[in-house]
Amino acid sequence: MKALRGWLPLGLMTTLIVALGAYAAQHQSAFLTRYNLGNLLLSALPLALVAIGQTNALLVGGFDISVAALMTMCVVTASFTLQPDKSWPVLLAGALAVAGVGFATGVFNATLIRVLRLPSIIATLGTLSILEGASLLLRDHPEGFINPNVIDALNTSVSFVPYAFIGVVVLAVVGDLWLYRTRTGLAMRAVGLDETSSRRVGLATGRTVFLAFIICSLMASVAGFYSAAQVQIGSPIIGNYALESIAAAVLGGASLAGGRGSFVGTLLAALFLTEIDNVLPLFQQPTEYAQMTIGGLILLALVLYQAPELIARFRSTWVGVGRLRAQAEGEAPAG
Repeated sequence: MKALRGWLPLGLMTTLIVALGAYAAQHQSAFLTRYNLGNLLLSALPLALVAIGQTNALLVGGFDISVAALMTMCVVTASFTLQPDKSWPVLLAGALAVAGVGFATGVFNATLIRVLRLPSIIATLGTLSILEGASLLLRDHPEGFINPNVIDALNTSVSFVPYAFIGVVVLAVVGDLWLYRTRTGLAMRAVGLDETSSRRVGLATGRTVFLAFIICSLMASVAGFYSAAQVQIGSPIIGNYALESIAAAVLGGASLAGGRGSFVGTLLAALFLTEIDNVLPLFQQPTEYAQMTIGGLILLALVLYQAPELIARFRSTWVGVGRLRAQAEGEAPAG
């Protein structure tokens, strides 16, 4: 049952990606063009990166709803530090500054959660408001172009596949190996499953939660780089990546209760969600259908991924009812 639950999200997401792609290719010849496939993979990068980060927060039983505001803040920061007239050494320092925003946000969130003992959803909601306000103060409207050399570097591809997407695939595979083959990965999952028991066996639960939220914010800042490359200007409005990142993580196999997840599954789910957004315009359908589809898929995934547990619970209940019935019949007075 455990093996089935682990592989089910990967199999389901792969099947949905192939099925939707085959349907789109059959009815719209534009889907399989190199331009469209390249655009699909580039568009998937920000969501894939931030969703992989969100998976870390979910693994330890938390949420980070500030990731979208952090991505926006990183785009705004990039519009100051990665301007067209900057030299490469200055651009490198500017990129580090953007990553520094992500690191500082992760430390801030982790401190609120572990030191002040605030629920993660409340802590990151406060961070979201702070970051949104700061972004609007710095750029109350889109302005400040991103260096075109940086954009070209981030969008470089081999054939239609961006190098960055290949890097994210490698990152997801290595991440899953780390999660299931190393002591730190075991600690991450154990804290999400049962923090009290993890503390009793000597695991550094506080450090693990700090690590999870710092990684989450760092991944969101990297996602901000690619969002900046796509919008190419310092925009204070980027997108609803907070909910979409949670959706991708859940569809990829992460448990909302913590302790379970897959970075490869999250990547596949992010690719599938982006594929939906890519296909709908080809069929001249409103993008609102994407939100409805995502909501339905999340509910379906929650039921399917919990199916082994639900079946086991049903069997246990059925056996218990059978025993009670047999006991009642045995105690009934003879007629």
